[in-house]
Amino acid sequence: MKPETEISQAMEETRKEEEDEEQSQKTPPPPPTTTHKHHFNSSSTTTCCSCGEPTTITPPPQSWSGVSPPNYRPIRAPAINLPPNNSQQAIILAPVPQSQKVPIISSPFQFQIPSKKIHSPEDIRHFHDSNSFKNFLGFVVALSESVRGHKISDQCYESQTLISIKSILETLMDWIDEIPPAQQSSRYGNYSYRVWNERLVEKSDSLMLGFLPQEFRPAVIEIVPYFTDSFGNSSRIDYGTGHETNFAAWLYCLARLGVIKEEDYHGIVCRVFVKYLALMRKLQTVYCLEPAGSHGVWGLDDYHFLPFIFGSSQLIDHKYMKPKSIHNDDILENFSEEYMYLSCIAFVKKVKKGLFAEHSPLLDDISGVPNWKKVNGGLLKMYRTEVLEKVPIMQHFLFGSLIKWE
Repeated sequence: MKPETEISQAMEETRKEEEDEEQSQKTPPPPPTTTHKHHFNSSSTTTCCSCGEPTTITPPPQSWSGVSPPNYRPIRAPAINLPPNNSQQAIILAPVPQSQKVPIISSPFQFQIPSKKIHSPEDIRHFHDSNSFKNFLGFVVALSESVRGHKISDQCYESQTLISIKSILETLMDWIDEIPPAQQSSRYGNYSYRVWNERLVEKSDSLMLGFLPQEFRPAVIEIVPYFTDSFGNSSRIDYGTGHETNFAAWLYCLARLGVIKEEDYHGIVCRVFVKYLALMRKLQTVYCLEPAGSHGVWGLDDYHFLPFIFGSSQLIDHKYMKPKSIHNDDILENFSEEYMYLSCIAFVKKVKKGLFAEHSPLLDDISGVPNWKKVNGGLLKMYRTEVLEKVPIMQHFLFGSLIKWE
């Protein structure tokens, strides 16, 4: 072969090798023969999102993002003293009540025996829209604000009227010692309470006349019914938030008369109401008063509501104690005499057995609220909705010239 022919053949072979190499770089290698792993389609759990072929592997659990989860079933059954869902919604959406100045009555006075006016939800709505409702609730809020950040033992102004009211409550407490409970088999409702209540009704006029100014002595016929109904019902031998509200209404009537003034509010809570609470605790334990309504009509405990409002106000902005501190027994032992809220919790734990979260679920839930201001505002809203707007409670409320049915 000629040298020229050999060179041309070599060049041709080299060119083909270069073309084959370029072609191999352009063409990707065939995929390895491995088993295909299916990827699940979010819209279908039976086909692969890559190849569309049926899957044979159990799909992973479904995510609830963007999808409504199934109905939640709590481990613990709902407590019987929790408000219904519609009431909860009303409490959440309602604004926090605000304090108001009490309007002082002016002459000529037209005092009258108060009577019941509320018989239906329509009557409740009528009362709710009235100035009487707003002024009374505003009075309760003002009492709450007067003790904000104060301990019970803090110094406060005590007028002669406050001293007289304290003396009356101490007299009522002495009567309990003079009228011991009767020996009986029933757990609730000791009949000796009726004897105590009869003495209360008999002596109430003279007790009121002992501190009322001369010009307001005719008001006895109107304010005495609120007072006598503040300590329970003698027929049923029970006590609840409605009776407690009557005591607040009695104080409100005295404020309407001008006998109680704004400078008295701090003392009204930390001297008078604290004494009233001690009296009621004694009546409840000695005469075994039955809780009125269904567990205090969704009350915080079986009997009371207002001391939780006043007590939470005392603790607003406290440096160390938070709502969750109620679970600390050392705090309850050392500070329950200074703060009404802690006193109420200590009493509940004393008279009720078992886990706190089970016998007092609402109080347990409130302990998870981040601060006392939110607790206080929530309790005020709850008091309005669950006490002042409930027919079973307010059907016994009285109206006259001091608390008008407008």
